[in-house]
Amino acid sequence: MFLLRGLAASLLWIVAGLLGLVGALLCATLVLLPVGIPLLMLAKKVFGYSMVVMVPGKVRHPVQHAEKSTKRGLKRAGKKSKPVQRTVKKQGRKARRAVAR
Repeated sequence: MFLLRGLAASLLWIVAGLLGLVGALLCATLVLLPVGIPLLMLAKKVFGYSMVVMVPGKVRHPVQHAEKSTKRGLKRAGKKSKPVQRTVKKQGRKARRAVAR
């Protein structure tokens, strides 16, 4: 999967470079300046998107992954605490019986 993402990101990077080059050439002439400026802006967006494609999801959305991991941790803690609660109840009963005697 990493190889596929890297390939897609590199292709987007090349396309963005070509768009930027064409946009810069169009901006050199005053007549085609209104076409060149949007092309340069598009190249900038494609460069940014190529970097986003390259980075793993945990880096792009750290808050969402942190929420998922905390929810999983809470579920695990709840499951592990139930046997402890049972043993504590038993110990409490034994202590009450011992005090009553």
